[in-house]
Amino acid sequence: MSEGRQTDPARGRFAVLQLVRLSGALLALLGAMIAGGKVGWLAGVPEAAGYALLAVGLADFFALPPLLARRWKSPD
Repeated sequence: MSEGRQTDPARGRFAVLQLVRLSGALLALLGAMIAGGKVGWLAGVPEAAGYALLAVGLADFFALPPLLARRWKSPD
């Protein structure tokens, strides 16, 4: 059992997909908090920036993982 452990590229790709989804969710949450204007420590951030972050976060969460998965798909 002294063979070197071979890394499966699918494990790394899965981790990247999950991190992309997590970052999208966090961006969308932050954008919603800014756009709502109810969080005191975010009061100085313009509302338009909140909506922009929300849009980028939603695109990051919903659109980017399928695009990455399609790009990484192994040929049949």
